[in-house]
Amino acid sequence: MSHLSTLRSYLLITSCIASAWLPNVIHAQQVINNVADTLVVSDSIEVPPSETDLKIQQRLRNIFAQIAPLKNVKVEVHSGVTKLVGTVDGAGAIEDALQLASQLEGVVYVVNHLDANVAVSARLNPAADKARELSTEALRMLPIIIIAILVVITFWLLGGWLSHRKAWLKYIGMDDLSAALLQRFIKLSAIGIGIFIALEILDATALAGAVLGVAGVAGLALGFAFRNIVENYLAGILLSLRNPFSTGDAVEIEGVKGKVVRLTSRDTVLMTFDGNHLRIPNSKIMTSTMTNFSRNPLRRFDFAIGVSVELDIVDVRKLAMDTLHSLDSVLDDPAPMIIIEELGDSTVNMRFYAWIDQRESDFLKSKSEAIRVVKDTFDDADIEMPEPIYRVHLKDAGGLFSEIPKVESNRKKRSITAKDHHLDTSADKSIDEQVKIAQLTEDEPNLLSEAPSSNL
Repeated sequence: MSHLSTLRSYLLITSCIASAWLPNVIHAQQVINNVADTLVVSDSIEVPPSETDLKIQQRLRNIFAQIAPLKNVKVEVHSGVTKLVGTVDGAGAIEDALQLASQLEGVVYVVNHLDANVAVSARLNPAADKARELSTEALRMLPIIIIAILVVITFWLLGGWLSHRKAWLKYIGMDDLSAALLQRFIKLSAIGIGIFIALEILDATALAGAVLGVAGVAGLALGFAFRNIVENYLAGILLSLRNPFSTGDAVEIEGVKGKVVRLTSRDTVLMTFDGNHLRIPNSKIMTSTMTNFSRNPLRRFDFAIGVSVELDIVDVRKLAMDTLHSLDSVLDDPAPMIIIEELGDSTVNMRFYAWIDQRESDFLKSKSEAIRVVKDTFDDADIEMPEPIYRVHLKDAGGLFSEIPKVESNRKKRSITAKDHHLDTSADKSIDEQVKIAQLTEDEPNLLSEAPSSNL
């Protein structure tokens, strides 16, 4: 309006000048007022779209017309501000329309007036169109798909056939556990090769790479999750390769004694000498101290006996040695041995050593019988095996013990014929029978082979 006031002032000055020249002042004033009225401008100005806005508008309409979900979108552009109006099928179509409009050159701002169509038909039609498209593509690719499936089946059968060829695995000296592991690896490798070739036929190598990547990550995660299981499995393989024991061997692992029933992929089963089943994880056996009593068929037992210090130790030792040689279970080679272990307060402590053959004699029975026979022989020969002597000093006992009568020793000597009746020391097969029963009644695979030592 400031421009209009300036124009009015300019016209008034012009009218004054014109009044000096024009004879009819009133007529000049009327002409000036008519001109000023024609120059009055209203507050709202209609600005027609520029050529650039029209190009943007037409360009977006052409683009949306080629996209089925966006073909009903209306476009209005003013000074680069683009307004999108209409209804589209789904939120994804709205995002696509906004992205296309914002990327077009000359657009400074996009106003979103789009709504998602919530009609059931609008939601189902795209899915139906996609299904028809996929079915058409599947029919077109059907011969190639059949060839890919046949390739996978062929390699599956080939892997199964190769995995059942155990003869050549045993020919190269592989144990049962390693052979089973290699057979499984061969089968899985053959199947993997078949799947990879099938994906190549289907031109889906990118999918194959993604599958291998996911498999690697999944394998790493499973490795951490099942670390103990993997450790036990690998330890089972190493135990099968090293073969520290065989089925039926008598072993001791961290203070636990028993006979080996079987070695599985996860643990080792023992039959304790009480007849109980004991399972020890393979990883623990690999890191523990183990004693195998059956690997060497010969085994030595020992025991100690104390005799009086007043006796002739040479004669006592000779008598004890003859007694050990008289036992059927004691071997002459290696020969038994007796050593003077220590000199006590009232005894000379002697330790006896003797060897037995575990295939014929039982360890515990032989040791028990040797102790019994040596003790009876010493009794018959009046070899005293004194008990510990304790001295008691009493003060002011008075006549407390004056009336106690003396008691004479009434120990009876045993008949010398007792040493001629030796007890049974043959090998005890009761635990071995329990081991065989456990092997026959349980379905777990045994990764150990029965060795000659198992017959001990």
